[in-house]
Formats: sequence, structure tokens, C-alpha cells
Amino acid sequence: MYSVILCGGSGTRLWPLSRKNFPKQFLALYSDRSLLQETYLRMREIMPADHIFFVTNQENHFNVFNQIKELEKDFPEKNIIAEPESKNTTPAIALAVKYLIEQEKISLDEVIIEVHADHYIGQKEKFLELLKRAAENVDNHLGTIGITPSKPDTGLGYIRKGVAMNGYNLVLEFKEKPDQETAAEYLASGEYVWNAGIYLFKARTFVNELYLYAPEIYKIFTLPYAEFLQNFGALPSVAIDVAVSEKSKNLVVFEGEFGWSDIGSFEALAEVSGNGLDNPKHVSVDSRNVFVHSNKLVATLGVEDLIVVENNDSILIQKKGRSEDVKKVVAELKERGCKELEHNLLVHRPWGKYEVLIENPEHKVKKITVYPGAKLSLQSHYHRAEHWVVVRGTAKIVNGEREIVLNENESTFIPKLTRHRLENPGRINLEIIEVQTGSYLEEDDILRFEDQYRRA
Repeated sequence: MYSVILCGGSGTRLWPLSRKNFPKQFLALYSDRSLLQETYLRMREIMPADHIFFVTNQENHFNVFNQIKELEKDFPEKNIIAEPESKNTTPAIALAVKYLIEQEKISLDEVIIEVHADHYIGQKEKFLELLKRAAENVDNHLGTIGITPSKPDTGLGYIRKGVAMNGYNLVLEFKEKPDQETAAEYLASGEYVWNAGIYLFKARTFVNELYLYAPEIYKIFTLPYAEFLQNFGALPSVAIDVAVSEKSKNLVVFEGEFGWSDIGSFEALAEVSGNGLDNPKHVSVDSRNVFVHSNKLVATLGVEDLIVVENNDSILIQKKGRSEDVKKVVAELKERGCKELEHNLLVHRPWGKYEVLIENPEHKVKKITVYPGAKLSLQSHYHRAEHWVVVRGTAKIVNGEREIVLNENESTFIPKLTRHRLENPGRINLEIIEVQTGSYLEEDDILRFEDQYRRA
């Protein structure tokens, strides 16, 4: 049994928390671990680490690797599969299956469980029991997991159940997001489950379903792996539901209820967070039904039915019931060219992360964290000089022709146009304060000469 975790989404419905350079699957929203880490740990309970694979985009490859390394020190980087382009779920799953068959040499009769990296599972044991039972009984069917609906939700797709068989139901049809009246009818009938987008199948079954219902994808899928990657951009960008599931005569659904949410909105986040009733960062005076997600203290006075979300450089205040319209805010930000749409003051990199503390036209101050054993590229800047002060750990530094080692409370100055590199040779995170001065301080003022993360 193998697992494929899809983690290439952008999660813009959760702006300002989720950004293009660090989307929601990498955020810790309801626990001390990110959604990605929570997903990995669930799957880790029913299979070994080397049977778990991730599919993500090129930009987030090292975000995945760094977060999983925090949990599994020796996790193999080869188990993180990077899409040449982001192409929706059908090409992503096809890439994973192709990789497992040709690169990992798995048997065509192995069961593969596909899950998403950004889902919340409130009752883990019930969820894993259902997955194990489904894997044992899926046989040569294409299987999916359906969630017993608990309310007439208009933000989710539905699956209509057919005849009950050996622990599952045949699938009659898929239904798009309904209006409120239709959703209430679905709930009352007992014939429908929520579509969670979780699939399981034998490798050979998936290949056969592509052959029958997605011939354009199947034609490219049959190429040798290297050629498949080269032609990946020619694949249609289409969801697995549309490409295969809605057409298949071989689809079955395993139903369960285990506190599931796709955390697709702040109202969904409020539900899984208990509406923030014990949030020490929220002081409420004469306010009702207000959910606050913030690292800063927020006081509300005389207001009701609000969601307040703060993320160091941006604040969203919305009326409850309007979460689906956050996309309108995102569209407006895009129209205005606001950098806050894609980037955060806390920016993650393959080697670690940095946080902008002060930003002015002629100087910028950052706190830079470098993970143990990691190093930045050998680089120079045309327009800025930098002053580095070590505040924690040990830094190995290339500064022009010199190579130096700095400890806490020691510093070095790097003039503009000087080749330089920062490396952490120690066992704990290296933290430095960087002061930039110059006429241009944007991130594209970097000339890379060497880089172990393939960015040179």
C-alpha cells in the first residue's frame, strides 16, 4: 500500500494567511504542525515513510522537504515529485502513478491512496480505519471516500450513492455545489455524501481508467518516464472528477464520518478551531459571534458576526457568511498589483526563512534563519551592501576572497558587487540580523554563481 499526497495548491481563499509563495498546506492553522505535516503523520500510522510520496510544484519542492524533515529526519527527497507545470489533479495523480510504476517499480496490483495535504480530520482513528477497510475491499474498482453530510452545505460537491455492496456503494452521479434548498433536499434524502476528493485504487485500475475515459492523457502517460515529463505541459489541466470519475462505470464510494473539513474558508477554520472561544489574543467586549485569528492582540467592541484575520502585513475583516467572496478581495489585490497577494513578510526558502523587520526605500532589516547543514547561494548584488550580525548559532561565511567563521555577537560587512555566501555548519538553526543599504533593495537584485537548490 502506498500513499500520494497532493500539495501543489495555492489556497487563495484563505488570504491573507495563505500566499502564493507559502500556501495554506504549509500553515499551522489549528495545531502546532502544518496541515501538510498533520496529513503526513496520519498516513505514517498505516504505512512506512518510504511508501509515502508527495506531488507538488517546483516552487514548493523544498517547502515540502523541509517540513517533512522536521518530522522524519531521513525522509528520502526522491519521494517528493515535482510537477513540471501545475496542471490540476488528473495530471498530478498520473505523474505520481507513472513515477511509482516506472521509477519505484511497484506492482500494478499495489493499492495507492490519494489524499490532499490541506484537509482537517477531527477523528483520526475512524478515518484510518475507513482507509484500511477501503484498501482491503476496493479490488479492481476506482474507489473514493464520501463524507456523511452533517448540514446542508452549499460550498461542497456531492456524490449520489447507488446500490450497497461489500462495504461500499456504487456511484450514480456527481453533483456540483448546490443552492441552499437543494442541499437541504440532499441531506434529508440520505442518498448523498460530500465529495472529499480522496481516491484509492490499484495502479492497474488507474491506468485502465485513463485508457477508457482520458485518452489524451493516456497517450502521453504511455511514453517512457523521461518523455512523459518532457510532454507534461501538453496534458490538459483537468480535475480527476471531470476527466475520469464522472464518466466511470467502475466507481464506488466508501462512506464515513470523521470530522472532515477541507478548510476552504475562514468559516470552516472557525468551526475546526471551536470558533476561537479560548483565543487569548482576542479581547471581546459586548461582541457576539466574532472569530479572530491573529498573533497580535485584537480587541472587539460592540460588533457581531465578524471574522478578523491578521497576518503581520495584512488584515482581513469580513462579515460571517461572506467567506466565498474572499476571492473578490484577491481579484482586487491582483488588479492593483499588491505584493501582499503573493508574498509575506515571513518568506520561506529552501535553506530556511527570513522575516522583514524594517523596510524603507534606502534600508531594510531582516531576520534570517538558516537550517543546520544548509547554505545560501554564492551571490552578489549590484545595488546594495549588507551587514550581517550573528545572534544565534555559528555562521560560515564567504566574503569576497575570505572565508570566515562567526559566532554569536560577531559581524561582517559585505560591500555591493562582492561575492558572498552564508552557511550553517552547526546542529541548531543559525539566526542573523541582516541590514541592507543601497539604492535598490528588492529580491531580484541577486546574481547567483553557485546554488545547491538549482536556482543559479
